[in-house]
Amino acid sequence: MQWETVIGLEVHVQLATRSKIFSGASTAFGAEPNTQACAVDLGLPGVLPVLNEQAVAMAVQFGLAVHADIAEVSIFDRKNYFYPDLPKGYQTSQMYHPIVGPGDVEITLEDGSTKRIRIHHAHLEEDAGKSLHEDFHGMTGIDLNRAGTPLLEIVSEPDMRNAKEAAAYLKAIHSIVTYLGISDGNMAEGSMRCDVNVSVRPKGQEAFGTRAEIKNVNSFRFVERAIAFEVERQIELIEDGGKVVQETRLFDPDRDETRSMRTKEEANDYRYFPCPDLLPVVLDQAYLDHLRGQLPELPADKRERFQNELGLSAYDANVISASRDMAEFFEAVHNECGDAKQAANWVQGELSGALNRENLSIANSPISARQLGELISRVLDDTINGKAAKEVFQALWNGQGDSADAVIDAKGLKQVTDTGAIEAMIDQVIADSPAQVAQYRDSEPEKRGKMIGYFVGQVMKASRGTANPQQVNGLLKEKLDALL
Repeated sequence: MQWETVIGLEVHVQLATRSKIFSGASTAFGAEPNTQACAVDLGLPGVLPVLNEQAVAMAVQFGLAVHADIAEVSIFDRKNYFYPDLPKGYQTSQMYHPIVGPGDVEITLEDGSTKRIRIHHAHLEEDAGKSLHEDFHGMTGIDLNRAGTPLLEIVSEPDMRNAKEAAAYLKAIHSIVTYLGISDGNMAEGSMRCDVNVSVRPKGQEAFGTRAEIKNVNSFRFVERAIAFEVERQIELIEDGGKVVQETRLFDPDRDETRSMRTKEEANDYRYFPCPDLLPVVLDQAYLDHLRGQLPELPADKRERFQNELGLSAYDANVISASRDMAEFFEAVHNECGDAKQAANWVQGELSGALNRENLSIANSPISARQLGELISRVLDDTINGKAAKEVFQALWNGQGDSADAVIDAKGLKQVTDTGAIEAMIDQVIADSPAQVAQYRDSEPEKRGKMIGYFVGQVMKASRGTANPQQVNGLLKEKLDALL
């Protein structure tokens, strides 16, 4: 039997407000445990929550960015359950009247095609604290710093059919929230994580299979691996005569497997009811128009402009526009050198490779966009060749000069383009290589193209890599062919 996978994601985005959603406590990451949880976050007697207006604005901006309906009236509910890191005994969320309604996100697939993934809704809620299991010798520690941090939970429709699509969707959401500046998207710090709902069904069947929810997956790679395991597990279970049960599972990246955590609760288990301490959120058109006017150029628009105005390929435009920092760096490089293709090649190639090796973000690049743009300009105007350019790049990376021109002058890397000087070096190489010249002369014509590489290498060595390779190739061929 052929099987089809059905996937939906619930993405939890920690909003980049300086204070929590219902209190003035700080949301800064990395503080000592339990130093950033105030009386409101703990739900102590007599306290009242006050809604953070910036969290509302950020949720609305996300909704506008994904072409979603924005609710004129949204309502906060209490979701009641006990857990050690939930000090109030309930979570304030939006169950029945979320602030963001249906929308959609376009994803780019591996073959370059696109697909639209529908968003069911997105709602505001407060985060819980964090349970700590390491270093407590069989016990659990509770850090409530995160309790009350504003979250936007983005719930997709079950429109994804494989792990690659799910990862592409998650990356698209990451791009949107970081472009908007409503979250730093740092998955390692928990700023963005997702619950993955996975089910399988016989190909051609309309009814969905029973789904399992994999909780709190915090990397693009782990999403793919968790789905791959879960799909295989469910198919094997069904084909062996078993049944998939609706449950919550955890992904163990060390063992590359999902494990059962608890049976899945239903909505009525949480006893949702409207929060009596918070008024409905009422938004008017003027407020929405104001926020719409503050939206930056978003990834899809930037991608289209890079292709239509700068002539980048769909692949290059997609890679560069995925990150706001990379897109802005690329544009600054392009403005300096004027060649979009070369700017894209250097940013995606030499620069990204160096950043990856040093585990640096592009925002912390040792080379500025101005320096890289100037370096590319010196390649384009034939001041230096490709080999020298890499040497200049490394020097700039190591802080050995303020500009490409300064490094080129200091290292004597300026390309030799004087025909007379290059001819003199070629004549000397030919004179010093009688055996290779004889071999070249006696070879079949179709083999001489490869053999000329030896002579090119000797000339480049003699010029300390500064001779223009195109001129060297052309002049060498002329002089060697004249000896035939």
